[in-house]
Amino acid sequence: MTDFQFMQKAQPTVALFVSDLHLQAALPRTTAAFLAFLQHHATRTQQLYLLGDIFEYWAGDDDLATPYNQHIADALKALQAQGVQVFWMAGNRDFLVGQGFAQAAGLTLLPDPHVITAAGRTLALAHGDAQCTDDQAYMAFRAQVRQPAYQQQFLAMPLAQRKAIIEGIRKNSQDANQSKEMAIMDVNADAIAALFAQTGTEVLIHGHTHRPALHRLGDGKLRYVLPDWEYDVEAPRGGWISLSADGVLRRMDANGDEIA
Repeated sequence: MTDFQFMQKAQPTVALFVSDLHLQAALPRTTAAFLAFLQHHATRTQQLYLLGDIFEYWAGDDDLATPYNQHIADALKALQAQGVQVFWMAGNRDFLVGQGFAQAAGLTLLPDPHVITAAGRTLALAHGDAQCTDDQAYMAFRAQVRQPAYQQQFLAMPLAQRKAIIEGIRKNSQDANQSKEMAIMDVNADAIAALFAQTGTEVLIHGHTHRPALHRLGDGKLRYVLPDWEYDVEAPRGGWISLSADGVLRRMDANGDEIA
């Protein structure tokens, strides 16, 4: 390899994008993998974008009193203290994250969708659940729980009661998904087209569906889908997307190797 080729390959990382870690104390290997990712990869970038469902669920910022949640917040705060900007977009499981957690973790909350410009690229970011419009039951539920009045009423309940309600909702959702066609739980093509039109971009990065891929659309637009993380199984899965200073987006697997 020539010096010029090495310099091209060694372009510094400008931004990293991850989603759907579903962090919880019951998954220690997944947690360890994320903490290792922060230490060995995120410290080498300028910006880290967390695009939803980082936690398996979030019952409210008062749950920061739980040692596990505080540990994750501390790890993100330590990353921010090293000069990395950390951004958070709500997912369908952790949309109740608020300014209390943001302050504790040293991060900035983003709306969904959100457009960024970095390394000469303009990118649209989304969690992805809002584009799963074929799942009408979920969309109705989403519209309800995202209402400020609903959230205010829910957060006024005792934390233990909120967690019990969330656990019931999760079980009902798992049961309902067993009978749903897989296509219904994926993004809708028209919804994706509308998102591109709304943001005026040609590249979209999202998660939620747990179907990692790079979709090259007919009009030249690109849709990157982030993987979910699960390291507490025999065949670990995970990964992220990186943006280097030369404007190249790369899909990385659970081992940190580039996906061709």
